[in-house]
Amino acid sequence: MERTVTGKRVVVVGMGASGEAAARLALRKGAAAVVLNDKREAADLDDDKLMALARVGVTFDLGAHRAETFAKADLIVVSPGVPPLDVVSAAEARGVPVVSELELASWYVEAPIVAITGTNGKSTVTTLIGEILKGSGFETFVGGNLGTPLSEAVDTPAASAEGRLVVEVSSYQLEKIATFRAHVAVHLNLTPDHLDRYPSLAAYGAAKARIFLCQTPRDHAVVPNDDAALTAFARAGSGAVHTFGGDKGDVRVADGVIVTKRGARYPLSLLKIRGAHNVSNAMASVLASELAGATREATFEALEGFRGLAHRMQFVLEDGGVVFYDDSKATNVGAALKALEGVDRRVVLIAGGRDKGGSYAPLVQALKVKARAVVLLGEAAPLIKAALGTSVPHRQADSMREAVHLARMLAEPGDCVLLAPACSSLDMFDSYAHRGRAFAAIVRELAEAPHNTEPPPGAGGDA
Repeated sequence: MERTVTGKRVVVVGMGASGEAAARLALRKGAAAVVLNDKREAADLDDDKLMALARVGVTFDLGAHRAETFAKADLIVVSPGVPPLDVVSAAEARGVPVVSELELASWYVEAPIVAITGTNGKSTVTTLIGEILKGSGFETFVGGNLGTPLSEAVDTPAASAEGRLVVEVSSYQLEKIATFRAHVAVHLNLTPDHLDRYPSLAAYGAAKARIFLCQTPRDHAVVPNDDAALTAFARAGSGAVHTFGGDKGDVRVADGVIVTKRGARYPLSLLKIRGAHNVSNAMASVLASELAGATREATFEALEGFRGLAHRMQFVLEDGGVVFYDDSKATNVGAALKALEGVDRRVVLIAGGRDKGGSYAPLVQALKVKARAVVLLGEAAPLIKAALGTSVPHRQADSMREAVHLARMLAEPGDCVLLAPACSSLDMFDSYAHRGRAFAAIVRELAEAPHNTEPPPGAGGDA
């Protein structure tokens, strides 16, 4: 594939942050024309953003995905949130290259890329690696699926040969890479997720495994020591394979200390982030950072100072002996399970949202052991209710306010009310962050109000 947009007619699909960044980058790098395509009408989009993009030369095709727009394209850039489209598939069949914004941006950077994927934990690991590398003296970009598109790093000091690019990458982004190469590629785990888009776990796993696709013998693949499938994916690439965890990982825990093959030692007592899964995240971060050139001093300081991310097992408050945690980022069953494992007390779980496919059975098994009750919310509430049966007491709520009120009423002193939805937020909220902020705000508001033992109006279910 020719790694340039110069002189080409580029169609960018999806007017989110990724699409906007790709459109601007393509114009800066000499595209003959850039059309931003979105199924939404102009009235549904931000006027200021449309005007700003128009001023730099972007044109628009809005309201539909029209075949004639794609017929004129020399290159198509697809945003990660865009589902498979017939017009894009038809263009690809004609020989038109179709790439992700991640792939496009990688054409214009020189810095070593540290890429992190996995079903759960990737935002935490991406952020922690970024902190370690910044502390080690590198100009460092941290972004990708985490927030800021990689395109925005182009032409910055972090993208120079002396910098470092730390990028969270999703399966959607990896679907459309062709030459994207990670100097350090980290694959944390694989559990069922996004089965509303992929026909099977194997198909989802194959998309994730593309992170190793273009590595060379000078590059590094990082996977869990005890995961044979991910190890096989890594070994199918050309990078040197390194492992974390277990008794034989290149980075592992021994006598309460994270130790590396290079002789570095970091006591677990440094960590402010809770749960066994976060010990695993810390080990992966230490290993990847070491391979990317981090110093021991910076690693020690970052581990000691890192307090986790918003909406990832974030402490909200304690009220009447009950603690409240926001793990709105637990958007699949595997993540919700990890959240439960990180709590050392009885739990009233708030779960539900938009179903993503897959089984709730593993969550139910964990809830049988740890839950005092479950409060169900959103489109997936009937599915989770059916999975719970009579095994765990549960109630159903029509709003987050009602859910928090019910959870507080059901919890006893010493318990934890945990928002770990195991579902997408997009049935009731703009994002998992919006959902988490709503939860935390209601928790704080109710904590300041007199306690009420009566359920709110409309509360229902099977306590």
